[in-house]
Amino acid sequence: MKKLTIKLAALLTLSAVILAELPPYYAHASSYLPAAGGALAFGDGVSIGDIKANLAKNNAHKTAAATHANIANNAYVASTDAEMGATGTETSLKAETPASKAMAENNGVAGSASDAAPITVTTDDTYDAGAAAKAAASDAAPSMEINIVGGEVAEGEQDLSNTIIAQCNGWVNVRESASEESEIVGKLYDKSAGVWLGKEGDWYKIKSGSCTGYVKGEYVVTGEAAIALAEEVGLRVAVVNTTTLKVREQADIDSPVLGLVGNEDRLTVLEETDEWCKVSIEEGDGWINKEYVKLRTEFVQAESKQEEEARLKREEEERKKANAAAQKATKKKGGGNAAAGSAAVAAYAVSGSGYGSSVANFALQFVGNPYVYGGTSLTNGTDCSGFVMSVYRNFGVGLPHSSGAQRACGYSVGSIANAQAGDIVCYSGHVGLYIGNGMIVHASTAATGIKVSNAGYRQILDIRRIF
Repeated sequence: MKKLTIKLAALLTLSAVILAELPPYYAHASSYLPAAGGALAFGDGVSIGDIKANLAKNNAHKTAAATHANIANNAYVASTDAEMGATGTETSLKAETPASKAMAENNGVAGSASDAAPITVTTDDTYDAGAAAKAAASDAAPSMEINIVGGEVAEGEQDLSNTIIAQCNGWVNVRESASEESEIVGKLYDKSAGVWLGKEGDWYKIKSGSCTGYVKGEYVVTGEAAIALAEEVGLRVAVVNTTTLKVREQADIDSPVLGLVGNEDRLTVLEETDEWCKVSIEEGDGWINKEYVKLRTEFVQAESKQEEEARLKREEEERKKANAAAQKATKKKGGGNAAAGSAAVAAYAVSGSGYGSSVANFALQFVGNPYVYGGTSLTNGTDCSGFVMSVYRNFGVGLPHSSGAQRACGYSVGSIANAQAGDIVCYSGHVGLYIGNGMIVHASTAATGIKVSNAGYRQILDIRRIF
C-alpha cells in the first residue's frame, strides 16, 4: 500500500510538471503524452526529459499540420500572356516540406518521413520545447526567392518552395483524379513547373497554368530538389519596352555601347544588380538599364486538353495560310541575287524539300550583304529580324520586325534535332534561318553582315516553324 501511495504521489508531481509545460488552453495532457502517461502508470521509468521531448515532437507536429493546411488551401497561379509568355504570380506559400509530407501521410510526428529533416531531441532539463519546434519547422521548410516583374504581377519576392517540376520523357499526363484509369485533363511537359496542392498515395495534386489535376509522384520533383532545379529550368527574361535600347559593355551609363536591341526583343538575363541587367546579344554579353525593360521569370506550364486542341487547330490553320501564300508568291519571280550570295547557295546544300528549303535557298543568296540595325533591305542592309521578315515576305508570309515577336510566330518544334530548313532559330535578342546540317544563315553584326554560322554557336531558346 505504501509503495502504491508513493507511485501515485510521483505521478501527481509529474502531471503538475507536464501541465506547467503546456500552454494554458490545453486541458488534457493525455492527448499529447499518451505513451508517457501509460509508462508512468505502469512504472516503466520514463524520465522528465523524455516527456519534454515528446512535448517538443507534438508541437512540431502541430507546426507541420499548420504548414500542410497552408499549402492545401492556397495555390500558385500561373498566367499566360500572349506577348510575354507564361510566368508565376507572387506567392508566400511554404514548400511540401518533409514535415508536411509526414503530415499528409499521417505518419505522426514531423521527421518520420524517410527524407524528413530530423528533429534533434535532447533529454536534459534545459530542453526548450518551443524553440526546438520553431527550429524544426524552419529547417524543414527550405525556400528560394526570385525577383519578378511582369504582366499583372507586382514587383516583389516569390517563394518557389512549393514548386513541382516535371522530370520525364516528353510529358506526363495530368489526370482528373489519382488513378491511371481517370480522365486525362492535360499534359505536364518535361521541365515544366507548377504548384504542389496535396498528395493521395503515390499521386500529387498539382496546378500548372490553367490545368489542375493529379500526376504520378515518380515523374516530378518537389521540395529542395525542385528549388535547385528551378534555377536551371526557370528562364529570367528582360523584354525591351522602348524603341531602341543601348546595350553597354559595363553597367555604367558612360560605358561604350556594345550593341542595340529593339522594342519587344526578349533577352536572357545572365546577372542582375539593383539598376542593371547583364544580357546576351549577338555582339556578346552586355548591360542594359532596368528602367527600359520588363523583367520576369518564365516557367513552362502544363497545357490543358482544351488548350492543346485549340493550339493544334490554330497551327494547322496558320500552316495552310502560309502554304497558300507561298504557293501564290512562288509563281512570281523572287528577289535579286548577289555574286557572293550565288557562291553561298552553291557552297551550302540545303536539306529537305518543300517551302522550307525554298526559304533557306532564297535566304542564302544574300550572304555577304551588309547588316544595318533597323534595316529590312536584303541587298542594302538589314538586321537579324528584318532579314527573316524580308525573306519570308518573298513567300507571301508576314512576320513582325522583332526577334522577340518572331519567337512567338508559327509553332515550336522543340530542339535543333527536330529542325528543318526554313525554321526560325531563336536566341536571346537574335534570330536566324536554319538551312540544315546544323547551320543557319543570319544577319549577324555590322562587322560581319549576313553570313552562315553553326546553329549551336550560342544558346538556342526556341525553334519556330512557319510552314
